[in-house]
Amino acid sequence: MKDKIQELVERRKHLELGGGPEKIDAQHRKGKLTARERIEALLDKGTFTELGLFAKHRCTRLGMDKKELPADGVVTGYGDVEGRTVFLYSQDFTVMGGSVGPVHQKKMADTAAMAFEARVPLIGLYDSAGARLQEGSENITFARVFHQNVRCSGVVPQIAAIMGPAAGGSVYSPALMDFIIMVKRTSFMFITGPATIKAVTQADTNNEDLGGSGVHCRISGVADLEAEDDRDCIAKIKKLLRYLPSNCFESPPRIHPKDDPLRLCPKLEEIVPADRKKVYDVHLVINEIVDRDSFLETKPDFAKNIVTGFARMDGRVVGIIASQPKVLGGTIDIDASDKGARFIQILDAFNIPVITLMDTPAFLPGINQEHGGIIRHGAKLLFAYSSATVPMVTIILRKAYGGGWSAMGPKELGIDLVFAWPTAECASMGPEGAVDVIWAKEIRSAPDPESARKKFIEEYDRDFSTPYLAAALRVIDDIIHPADTRKRIIQTLGMLKRKDIPRSPGKHRIMPV
Repeated sequence: MKDKIQELVERRKHLELGGGPEKIDAQHRKGKLTARERIEALLDKGTFTELGLFAKHRCTRLGMDKKELPADGVVTGYGDVEGRTVFLYSQDFTVMGGSVGPVHQKKMADTAAMAFEARVPLIGLYDSAGARLQEGSENITFARVFHQNVRCSGVVPQIAAIMGPAAGGSVYSPALMDFIIMVKRTSFMFITGPATIKAVTQADTNNEDLGGSGVHCRISGVADLEAEDDRDCIAKIKKLLRYLPSNCFESPPRIHPKDDPLRLCPKLEEIVPADRKKVYDVHLVINEIVDRDSFLETKPDFAKNIVTGFARMDGRVVGIIASQPKVLGGTIDIDASDKGARFIQILDAFNIPVITLMDTPAFLPGINQEHGGIIRHGAKLLFAYSSATVPMVTIILRKAYGGGWSAMGPKELGIDLVFAWPTAECASMGPEGAVDVIWAKEIRSAPDPESARKKFIEEYDRDFSTPYLAAALRVIDDIIHPADTRKRIIQTLGMLKRKDIPRSPGKHRIMPV
C-alpha cells in the first residue's frame, strides 16, 4: 500500500508541474500567472478539488505519441469563492501553449455540465494558442463546449476571464457566457489572426490592435471589464460574483446594509440642472441613490451614452440602466441598444430588479444608424423590458421624448412603477422640433419669427411636455421630490419582493436580430 500511495503522490506532483519549471518561468516573465496559480488566487484556501488530472491525449501522429501533456493542458475542478461553490477550468499555457484537443475540450464541457447540474457558477480562465492541429479531424469543432455554455445560459452565472490568447473557434465559448473580463497587454481575442488577415486582405495588423482588451472593451463591446493584470482580473471575478446568485432559482446574496434606506439625497438637485440643454454625469446620480460605494459598472468604456451596472440598495442587489446626457446627449444608438438589452436579460435571468434612470431625447438620428439597423437593434431594448418579470422601477429625471421614452423603461413595457421628477419633460417630441412642425406657418408669418418661436416653445413646455399631464394620463405613477428618489425606490422594491408573473405559453419568445 505504501508503495502504491508513494507512486500516486509522485505522479500527482509531476503532473501538477504542467509544462515544467522553464515554461512556468516563461509564463512569469510575461507577467502572467500559471493556470494553477490563478486557481489558487481565486479560490478559498484548501477548497480546490481537481477532476481530470490524469487525462491524456490520444493522438499518435506527427510525434504526438512521444509528447506528455499533463492534464491535457487544462486544469478543471471545483472549489469555493468566499464560501460559495463554483466549477472552473483554467487553460495551462505551459502545456503546449494551452492548445485544445478532444480530451481538453471534453474536460471543459464536463466541467460546464457539472456546474449546470450542481446549480453553481461556472468560471472559465482562458489562455490558449487555439486548436491542437496535430489532432486533425478529431479536433475540428469546439461544439461540445458551446453546447454546455448554452445549456448553462440563464441557469447559472458564467464568467470568462481572457488571461492570454483566445483565437479561432474557441472565442465563442467565452462569447456565449454572461461576462468577459480581459487583461491589458497580455490577452487578446479574434476569429482570424494577423497572419491570415494579411494573406487574405493584405492588411497589416498585430494581436493587440486586432483583438486586445482595448479593442473589445471600447470598440466591439465583446468584453465587459478590463483588468490591469492577472491578480486584478481575479479580484474582478470575485467582485462580480458578489452581485450574482448561484443559479436562477435563488436571489443574489444580500449583505447587511451600512447605509440608511430612508436617507434623503438633496445633492441630486445640484447634480441635475433643470435646463435640458445643460449636461451632467449620470454616475453622480447613481452613486447618490445607491448604497455607498456599491456601484459596479459593466462595459464602462463601450456605448458610453448608456450606463449599466450592479449596485445595492438597502443591501439588496439591483441592476442600473441609465441614460448618460454627457455622451451624445443621452440618445440611444445601436451599441447602446445592444448593451442595455443584454444587461436587462441577465438581470431578469438572475432575479435582479431593474432600476432605470431615464433622460433621453430619442434614438440617435443618422444615415449610418439607419443603415446599421437601428430598427432591429432598438427593438432588442423594447423586447428585453417587455419580457422581463423581475421588479422594475423607472425614474424620469428630465427628457422623455418619443422613441426614447418608449425604449427606456416606460410603464407600457411592463414597468411596475414609474416616477418623475418635476424637471421631467414627457412628450412625443422635443419642444423645439414640435414647435417647428405645429406652428410652422405662424412662425413664418410673425413679425419677429424668433420671438414667436420662443413663445411657442414656452407654451409647449407649459401645456404639453409637463410631467403633470403625464401623471394625469397615468403614464407615470407619481411626481416625486428628487431628494426622495432613493427612499421611494427602496420602498417600491420592498413592496415588489414577492412579485410573480406566470410564464406565458410557448417555449420562448424570439429576440429581434
